[in-house]
Amino acid sequence: MIRHRRMQKIPFIAAALFGIAPLHATELSPAGIERAVAAQLPSAFALYRELLAYPNDANDPQAILRLVDRLETEFRARDFQTTRITTPGSPLLLAERSFPGAAHTALVYLQADGQPVDPSQWEQDSPWTPVLKERAANGEWREIPWQRLTKEHDPEWRVFARSAADSKGPVAQFLVALQLLDEAGIRPDVNLKVIVDTQEEQGSPHLPDAVQQQRQRLAADMLLIFDGPPHNSGLPSLVFGARGIATATLTTHGPRVPVHSGHYGNYVPNPAIRLAELIASLQDDTGRVVIPGWYDGVSLNEAERAILAAVPDDGNAIRNALGIAASNGVAESLQESIQYPSLNVRGMRAAWTGADVRTVIPATATAEFDIRLVPESDPERLIGLLREHIEEQGYHLLDRAPDDDERMRHARLATFTSSIAYGAFRTPFDSLPGRWTNRALTKLNGEPPIRIRNFGGSIPIAPFVQVLGIPAVVVPTVNPDNNQHSPNENLRLKDFVRGIETMVAVLQEPLESE
Repeated sequence: MIRHRRMQKIPFIAAALFGIAPLHATELSPAGIERAVAAQLPSAFALYRELLAYPNDANDPQAILRLVDRLETEFRARDFQTTRITTPGSPLLLAERSFPGAAHTALVYLQADGQPVDPSQWEQDSPWTPVLKERAANGEWREIPWQRLTKEHDPEWRVFARSAADSKGPVAQFLVALQLLDEAGIRPDVNLKVIVDTQEEQGSPHLPDAVQQQRQRLAADMLLIFDGPPHNSGLPSLVFGARGIATATLTTHGPRVPVHSGHYGNYVPNPAIRLAELIASLQDDTGRVVIPGWYDGVSLNEAERAILAAVPDDGNAIRNALGIAASNGVAESLQESIQYPSLNVRGMRAAWTGADVRTVIPATATAEFDIRLVPESDPERLIGLLREHIEEQGYHLLDRAPDDDERMRHARLATFTSSIAYGAFRTPFDSLPGRWTNRALTKLNGEPPIRIRNFGGSIPIAPFVQVLGIPAVVVPTVNPDNNQHSPNENLRLKDFVRGIETMVAVLQEPLESE
């Protein structure tokens, strides 16, 4: 049984009496890590709460700068040298620290920015004022005073705020882990370079160029990403890849302006219906993309299928949690499904609905697509295949709204634009960081972590892997049910604590020679 699955309330005073470790210790035992982290929790929660109070909407550069100021102060307090890497958007923050005797360098990726918020959808006064809650007997979350954390904490309590999990939680965990190791006299076996992304929620549009321009300064032997949730079981996990992402916008055009559906129904083509027909033509009734060549290049051998099967997914439980009777037919399991590129409609809009509904034929209808990429897929090729498919349905495509001449010459008109955010990456399990992190988590938890071939989601890591030529591993440290990107985002205290313990375990683990 994994040691971290404890549920009891933990009094801080009793934990602190155990002490941390003798000065200049070489390594903390798993129990020593637990005691040391428990002694740090009052200050850890205070730091976390302070960071959450900084608004960090990626679309607000001034707010991002204020947060970068604070993070720069925190890293300097931990003996890191900091540099701001300017970009056309918000700056990246680079923090560096060398350790005596370290022969290798680990680049650590953290994220500082967050998604926009709609305060009206949050069950608290402000998403930027973190709230501590416990679950009541009726299952609802009830606010409790922060002062209770000065004496004890229940592992099931949660902190609700924007970026609680994605991704100020990992930032706070990392800063606390660094502080703890310093106080314990433990020096990592690697030099550390920390890159803090400030535009991840916008797709990190300037990151690839910045990595290319700063490749000498960012040079390292490996990349660690402290971000995201573990396997849905909540068990300790390592992730060795992630899908990339490209996006496309398709707008079908009808009349110049919305027209009366009574006067012109049956006469004026409806762009919403035409858009629906186009979307329906993209997949068969099992959910497989029918565009020829979409899945080309992706094949799984028996060894790879065994790796995927080793992830302890329960298909029935997943479908029950999602409220669906059956999954799509792209592959037989969730893990296998995310090895393929996907084509998703992430949003649609035409005319008005609800209380604003009107009896009109809309002027336009728009669909937003995201394409999740795998290492075997070329994003430009997939976008080209999607574009060609639409043209084969009889559409004349533009990259702007049509003019009057084009409206009169083409019966089927659509605007199509696209962009590529970043590619996919995948690292072998037996890579240097793979072995290092696997050893650390196995020691900490008493059994090996779940090893996941790749996330279904996307993180902007491919530029580092491709430009710097280094392997990368994701070490997840937040709860799977954290509502990231949504109202009432949260982080469970159990996972906040376990994340600090995980980072301490990794950073203190000796790095074997290649």
